[in-house]
Amino acid sequence: MSLFKQQTRYESEMTRFLKELKKKNPKIEEEQRQGRARLWDRPELDLDTLEREKASRIKQQPYVYQNKPK
Repeated sequence: MSLFKQQTRYESEMTRFLKELKKKNPKIEEEQRQGRARLWDRPELDLDTLEREKASRIKQQPYVYQNKPK
């Protein structure tokens, strides 16, 4: 007899809610993947463009509002 018998029949309310939601809207997982791709999957960076952008930036002086205009 095992002391730690695992219950396989229990489902939390959240699990049941998510299963129902997926049954009502079967495209929800695909929409989530598309949203993730929009936010996180970036195209490969062009190193030449990055270098030009970095070189064209103007450095901001510290304490911007305390410096006297020249």
